[in-house]
Amino acid sequence: MAKDGQDQDPRGRRAYLSAAGLRARGWTAGMIRRLLGEPDLRRANPCFRTAPPTRLYSVERVAAVERSEEFRAVSAAAVRRSGAVREAALRRRREVLARIAAEPIEVPVLSPERLTALAVEHRERQGGSPHFPLEHWKVDYLCYQLARYDDILVELSGRTGRAAAEQLLRRRILASISQAYPDLAQECARRSGPEIQVRSGPPAPDDRKVARRSSQEPT
Repeated sequence: MAKDGQDQDPRGRRAYLSAAGLRARGWTAGMIRRLLGEPDLRRANPCFRTAPPTRLYSVERVAAVERSEEFRAVSAAAVRRSGAVREAALRRRREVLARIAAEPIEVPVLSPERLTALAVEHRERQGGSPHFPLEHWKVDYLCYQLARYDDILVELSGRTGRAAAEQLLRRRILASISQAYPDLAQECARRSGPEIQVRSGPPAPDDRKVARRSSQEPT
């Protein structure tokens, strides 16, 4: 059934669909293999000559299959599977965000003098520019001290909601720093991204109370 070579007739190009064209019509890779099988035409890749040839399928044959009962049954099953996958992904995302929202953030509470000294030491260790305001390095130092919360994300590697969880965790850390150190609120707000909405899970703890309880300075 398959033919090798180039389709020289411009009108013939409109008579065939690629795999991408089929996907745009709702076909999946499994449906193509099951219902169409071998392509009607193979054309050399126009961009990469060493790449496998493009597989093309006759529009007439595709349309005939799409009118069949088998296609309707297989298509309906694919839609159901796709919906179930999307729902599971959304559920995992909600679970991940709810866990991040519920995690207590314990900000070390330091005297202004101590925080300033530690921020300057941190800036020197990082080789940072003194042209940045000191508030920048204070927040940077506190975020560095709270980097242990990144361990929460390790087990989420590759899971749906990872990027949103990282953003939410960063915003919660910055919000906690802002609550513990009101003079750093503007710098924290500058670093924060758009708010992440979490519609399920236990309520987040009061970070101000957590910050007041954690008065031990880091070593």
